[in-house]
Amino acid sequence: MTLCRRKILFLIPSLAGGGAERVFSLLLAHLDRSRFELHLGLLQAEGPFLPEVPPDVTIHKLHVSRVRYALPALLKLVWRLKPHTVLSTLSHLNLALAICKFLMPRSTRLILRQAWSVNGNMELIKNPNRWNWAYRRFYGNADLIVCQSDYMMEELRRHSCLSPTKLVRIYNPVDLRRVWESAQSGERPYPGSGLNIVTAGRLSWEKGYDVLLDAMPEVIRALPSVQVYILGDGPRHEELLEQSHRLALGEVVHFVGFQKNPWPYFWHADLFVLPSRDDALPNALLEALALGKAVVATDCPGGIREILDCDSTIVLVPPGNAGELAKAIIAACQSPRKAGAGVAETRLRMHKFDLQQLMEDYVKILSG
Repeated sequence: MTLCRRKILFLIPSLAGGGAERVFSLLLAHLDRSRFELHLGLLQAEGPFLPEVPPDVTIHKLHVSRVRYALPALLKLVWRLKPHTVLSTLSHLNLALAICKFLMPRSTRLILRQAWSVNGNMELIKNPNRWNWAYRRFYGNADLIVCQSDYMMEELRRHSCLSPTKLVRIYNPVDLRRVWESAQSGERPYPGSGLNIVTAGRLSWEKGYDVLLDAMPEVIRALPSVQVYILGDGPRHEELLEQSHRLALGEVVHFVGFQKNPWPYFWHADLFVLPSRDDALPNALLEALALGKAVVATDCPGGIREILDCDSTIVLVPPGNAGELAKAIIAACQSPRKAGAGVAETRLRMHKFDLQQLMEDYVKILSG
């Protein structure tokens, strides 16, 4: 008997270089084609992950700059395709679709993938009271909400008064084989023989790169040969550059932009640092652990503590505290981990983030 394929419409503003975009690109590449017919709706058809979309995925380009202007086109697309499931991610788009769920075909399920913690998101938007009300009033219209961590799931349940049956936890998948092979294939990106620290993520407030910059003068005094490489793009790029110049860090801190293959930077670094104020579940940290890197991270709201069982040597410091971050970086660099030490053991403990296992979780919810 031939299996009837489910039509799935993925919706995301663009395929810019962020964690949500990376997760969607992995899903589009690895979901079983015998079970699913895949469509991708983009408000703007741009971003470094766009070339990674497989050719059998139908891309629908809406050419709209803002979510508020995209709703008529999105609803028209949903009615034209009449998919079994719409899977959306990123907060503004998720909330807009939840509000408009009653305008979709009754047979279409709406699944929202929660990309940020609710409290962290409220720090970034105007009129947080209005958004709080909207979350509580409309988010329950979705058929299911995917949370990246148990922390996020419990926070959303309490914040939005959602039934536990509406929530499911699916960790961010890590393609361990690709990370390992790509790290080995690239050349060493660092000149010289000094200490190299790497971090990666969107250049935004919640990622806390300003705190890392504030920590660096103290680190430099203790470790004069240190160099810091910040991978990623984002809205605070110019502000962070100005801060770096103000602190006279121009010869120490390097903003290298989005890297399609960031893993040689991780593999050849002496330390990976995550300075976030809030982080749902940091993909870059998981990838650094998969390569056996020593890690200093902030004990920020999000899924950080759900990663600790992968590597007990992760050093946690309070978020937003440049002094404590500096001390932890200095201590970690003065007691370096042997290259490749613990990689096999860490990868075994990372089974709950393994790509294939988490693909099965997505198959279950998309087949429902």
